[in-house]
Amino acid sequence: MKQQGTIGIVGGGQLGRMLTEAALPLGFKVIVLNPEPNSSAAQVGAEEIIGDLYDGESLKKLAKVADYITVEIEHLDTKTLAELEKSGKSVNPSAQTLSMIQDKLLQKQFLRQNGIPVGDFVEITDETSAQKALEEFDGRMLIKTRRDAFDGRGNMIINSEADLKQAFEIFKDKQLYAERFVPFTKELATQIARSTSGDIKLYPVVETVHERNICVEVLAPAQIDPDIIDKANQVALDCAKHLEGAGVFAIEMFLTQAGEILVNEIAPRVHNSGHYTIEGCATSQFEQHIRAITGMELGPTNLTVPAAVMVNILGERDGPVELKGVEQAGQDGHTKVHIYGKSPTKLDRKMGHLTSVGESVEQATERARAARKLISI
Repeated sequence: MKQQGTIGIVGGGQLGRMLTEAALPLGFKVIVLNPEPNSSAAQVGAEEIIGDLYDGESLKKLAKVADYITVEIEHLDTKTLAELEKSGKSVNPSAQTLSMIQDKLLQKQFLRQNGIPVGDFVEITDETSAQKALEEFDGRMLIKTRRDAFDGRGNMIINSEADLKQAFEIFKDKQLYAERFVPFTKELATQIARSTSGDIKLYPVVETVHERNICVEVLAPAQIDPDIIDKANQVALDCAKHLEGAGVFAIEMFLTQAGEILVNEIAPRVHNSGHYTIEGCATSQFEQHIRAITGMELGPTNLTVPAAVMVNILGERDGPVELKGVEQAGQDGHTKVHIYGKSPTKLDRKMGHLTSVGESVEQATERARAARKLISI
């Protein structure tokens, strides 16, 4: 196969791994920048540059050997990425989009300014302003760190002044903001892909299930009324109009008790809520991202099965990996297990995922949960 060029990915974790698995069959070479060797991406064929994601010199080193630069995480040095963009380097999504999204307060302000529906929020600078926000939000809210928060880290539900004091102890010296607690009925998500030529394609709307603020299951398609699907699709398209750069973006949403769609967060990259697309859609989110950033035509996004359910394989303890049950979990012919090659295992660390397909969401869920019970790691 003709070499199509080199893709440089900032980050070599599980998303980099699955991007690599999608890129190589399309004829691309992949090099990842990662803080430590033997990254998840390197285990499946990516070359590595070892360096910190906030180190400008490491990013420049990656840029020298890559034709296309993209990211698998938004917590990185956007200033250097912007410089690389100005020098003519292909960087997607844009450094401006990444910079805005990595600060969750700026992200919420951006969404509100562009008419995207979001819950109430306010910047807080000290306990006094936080107390004022708690009163404004009727005695229940979330305090969130503006930067470097993911997988349940960096946020806390506040119901009292005692909670406030604890939050300021935990998040000492962090920039914070507060959100009104949204009494949602479901959490929804969709992936939206945009090519370098501006073509846009939407993936099915899915339901995401969270425990301890971590995604544990994704149900595709979401079991909601068609008019709610239309609303969610329109909100996702409105978001895409205002985001700069190519690639796959994940739009995470709340469905409120009143039937409204509110945007919770945007991820400027492939996302946990789209892992089901590997087995469930005509084009996986990972292949689509590679297509989008390299100028290829976007692939179809339709479901190829009636239903697909993804279950995350989270670490259940701290210690060395002792993987068991993967072979048995995939024996039903309807389930595919993905292990990320991470070590050691840690409590709630994302160590892998599995996806089961079926004739209905109920059947796929039953298969996925049964398979998950067979695996320990």
